[in-house]
Amino acid sequence: MAARTRYAPDRGLTVRMTATMFLLGLVFVAFVVAIIGIGAAYHASSAAIVLFAVVLGGGFAIGSLFFSDKIALATAGAHEVTPQQAPELHGIVDRLCALADMPKPRVAIADNRMPNAFATGRNADHAVLCVTTGLMGRLENDELEGVIAHEMSHVAHKDVQVMTVASFLAIIAALLIRIAFYGELFGGGGRRDSNNQNAAIMMFALMAISIVVYAVSFLLIRLLSRYRELSADRSGALLTGQPSALKSALVKVTGQIGRIPTRDLRTAQPLNAFFFAPAMHLSGGSSSKLANIFSTHPSLERRLAELDKVQQQLGRTAG
Repeated sequence: MAARTRYAPDRGLTVRMTATMFLLGLVFVAFVVAIIGIGAAYHASSAAIVLFAVVLGGGFAIGSLFFSDKIALATAGAHEVTPQQAPELHGIVDRLCALADMPKPRVAIADNRMPNAFATGRNADHAVLCVTTGLMGRLENDELEGVIAHEMSHVAHKDVQVMTVASFLAIIAALLIRIAFYGELFGGGGRRDSNNQNAAIMMFALMAISIVVYAVSFLLIRLLSRYRELSADRSGALLTGQPSALKSALVKVTGQIGRIPTRDLRTAQPLNAFFFAPAMHLSGGSSSKLANIFSTHPSLERRLAELDKVQQQLGRTAG
């Protein structure tokens, strides 16, 4: 997935991406078969409803792919900066691009005390890297380099394209849930003839199937998202050769996020899938384990343990 760059290829990521796409494809086929069955049994208009959702969902997916950089920067309240405005930041990006042999992304800064970063864009030629002022003010240069190497790995591994395609089915299912809900809410009353009853049954069945499909798609996407974060940690640490710096950055960023007021974290949550670390308070216990299942990122402990493995790998190579 990163053949055009010097980022280390990740076979585990490739296998998981392929498996996720295959499973989502099976779910989609089952979804279509179920919808066809509903239409044949109850109402011919179900095909039109599904077609509308597919077209609308496809529009959303394509829009998010081609405009993900602009949407993310606007959501973060970030602005692009020149090498003259942020020479140290541009210097780190230039060095990493030379190491990775990849095009330089546009560089942006968000005036936000929450220490975080993200990179997005439909490909390496249309990518943007954004860091917050909170991140630059809290990390040493080697730690900041580790975070940026992690983020640029997402671009090298084409994560935005893969996650957009993977999310397509979930978008369709979410749209159908809304269509079925409002169809029942505003169309369920009135005449109680057989046609009206069949339409109500169709809408209820459509909603039930869409909820199941959305839940399955959501969990598969979250599972893939957590692994791609581990892959980016690994690839970034191997590129810089300093997993200890990335570990230090993870500990600092996670600890500082825990001190950010909850209301500020809620405003940042739309960018969680892009962020280096999720904008959320983490607590121990069973609730934390349940939260990890739905999280876009693996736990801090898991990320640190994987970086320890990279440290050992680099030690064996040096030896």
